[in-house]
Amino acid sequence: MADVLELRQYTLHPGRRDDLIELFDREFVESQDAVGAQVLGQFRDRDDEDRFVWLRGFADMPTRGRALAEFYGGPVWAAHRDKANDTMIDSDDVLLLRPVADFDLTGFTRGGDTTLVTVTIYHLPEGGEDAFVDFFTTTVGPLLADTGAEPLAVLRTLRAENNFPALPVREDTNVVAWVGSFPGSDELVEHVRQLGRDTRWTHDTLPVLTKQLSRPPEQLQLAPTSRSLIR
Repeated sequence: MADVLELRQYTLHPGRRDDLIELFDREFVESQDAVGAQVLGQFRDRDDEDRFVWLRGFADMPTRGRALAEFYGGPVWAAHRDKANDTMIDSDDVLLLRPVADFDLTGFTRGGDTTLVTVTIYHLPEGGEDAFVDFFTTTVGPLLADTGAEPLAVLRTLRAENNFPALPVREDTNVVAWVGSFPGSDELVEHVRQLGRDTRWTHDTLPVLTKQLSRPPEQLQLAPTSRSLIR
């Protein structure tokens, strides 16, 4: 069970994403899992061929500090960090998050059918997150489920001191995000169509949701790699 999560978005040098994914899936999954940094999902951004997105989880913040020190100070990273870093332009777009409810991936396995994973990020003014979480849980989530997109997880900003400062995290954001999974693009399109035709969404929910945001939401459309747990 992960109570601390990192959503990490990397900008890569043109044409280098598959190089990083091959290295990452081969060397950086089990080696991180072994020290308490669970690799939950790694993805190609479908809208940007030079973006790599991944999600990492920890039991708690003390575990995060210990696990990152052990991994980045250990032999696997030492052996492969130059090749990994050589693919990257920027790796500092990192959100530190915690699950709103239990994020249980029991029964998930690495590999399997290709799917489409979405991460929808709502940006909120400071102080507005508690009311938004209540609104999402009671109103938005059930509508998503009714239209074919029941969230795998709902996450919110974790306010905690970064206990591994060698890896920066963003401190300028206040977000609630939900993770969804679809068999493919057609199913996502159908979900959007159904949601758009549901008056509970268009007349009641969407106007209230929009008024609570500090800027428009963003949605990542992601293709899991062959070894991603979330898919």
